[in-house]
Amino acid sequence: MSQPTKDEKYRNLLDGLRSMQRAVVAFSGGLDSTFLLYAARQAMGDGVLAVTISTPYMAQAEVEEASGAALAMQAAHRVLDVPFPELLRDNPPERCYLCKKALFTLLGQVAAADNIEHVLDGTNLDDLDDYRPGLKALGELGVKSPLLTAGLTKKDIRDLSREHGLASWGKPAAACLLSRIPHGTRIDDAELRRIDQAEQFLKELGFAAVRLRSHGELARIEVPREQIADLIEADKRSGIDARLKSLGYRHVAVDLAGYRMGSLNVKTS
Repeated sequence: MSQPTKDEKYRNLLDGLRSMQRAVVAFSGGLDSTFLLYAARQAMGDGVLAVTISTPYMAQAEVEEASGAALAMQAAHRVLDVPFPELLRDNPPERCYLCKKALFTLLGQVAAADNIEHVLDGTNLDDLDDYRPGLKALGELGVKSPLLTAGLTKKDIRDLSREHGLASWGKPAAACLLSRIPHGTRIDDAELRRIDQAEQFLKELGFAAVRLRSHGELARIEVPREQIADLIEADKRSGIDARLKSLGYRHVAVDLAGYRMGSLNVKTS
């Protein structure tokens, strides 16, 4: 039996969303949630509400991009400003589970207040092959993942996003700023702002897929291996070393292994 095409998966996605009629979409403004919001708007019209949760460990530019993307789709959109959850203050290994549980509980409360039955997130088929402890929390809270249900892969979502004219089709993967800091490290808001400023500077120099792993006085930069030489040249032109040291780092290093998603993850059972 042949596998469904991406267009067949998309039709199945729309059918599933139509059956819900109304839903809250957890909206970060990234590739997956933008595509999900777009499809939900096609299927439900004004029955969809996009909600972006803004925390101190979310890059500020991502909140602004989410607001712009929702506006472009003429989707109802709310931004919830949430203070730093104290249960994450020591950046525990189960951070992603605890965070998802806390934030999606809030989304459930938003949905209940508006008499909306469904809360949706952008998990896709490829996420099952990655280390995603937050998925357990979504299951416990009854959050639905329509992209996963439809069998859509990351490539499907990129291709469909491009075909439907979504500017997010080429966005690299994003993760919260806590992923830049080793587990067990006490977190303060100033450190998160420092990481955000450093990464924003590097992105402005043209490094879209970049991570600034922060180890106290040491900043360890990860870019794709094929861009490491470009990073060295950019330092000569734009003073990356000096800029990061102005933010308080004593040492600035380049990781020769290159950019890896979740390179600081500690897997727990």
